[in-house]
Amino acid sequence: MLAADEGGGNVILPHVPEIIVGTIAFALLCFVLLKFVFPRMEATFQARVHAIEGGIKRAEAAQAEANQLLEQYKEQLAEARTEAARIRDEARADATGIREDILAKAREESDRIIAAGRDALQTERQQIVRQLRAEIGSLAVDLAGRIVGESLEDEARRRGTVERFLEEIGDADAAGAAGRR
Repeated sequence: MLAADEGGGNVILPHVPEIIVGTIAFALLCFVLLKFVFPRMEATFQARVHAIEGGIKRAEAAQAEANQLLEQYKEQLAEARTEAARIRDEARADATGIREDILAKAREESDRIIAAGRDALQTERQQIVRQLRAEIGSLAVDLAGRIVGESLEDEARRRGTVERFLEEIGDADAAGAAGRR
């Protein structure tokens, strides 16, 4: 109200010289902003856009390179797995072959030992049979001498009697063995 009383004018509308000075100041401010500030801001924004777009392109290129390297690694890994499987299969085949060779050698050695044992057993059996025949012969002669009451000292007689007796025992053993079969 005081301003209305002093100037006697309208309070809502400012004075014309203030409007002119304000308009000139506003136009000058707009000119400075449009001529100097906005172009620099636009250049800064464009630089940021280019930097962001370049960063995106670099990131996409890096991603593509990473994907390519990943595919190469996957291929190398698949090749390594295939190679490992092949080596493992070869090792199994080699192990099977070695195992079969060892088993064959063990069987041969076992058969050789069994054959040697059978031969030794057969030889020992023949020796025991000879010893038993000799003992049986002398026992038979002694027994026959006691039964008959005379001494069978005559060697030829004794040998003939013993050999006949042993042949009869051998024939009886052979007949018994054939009957068991």
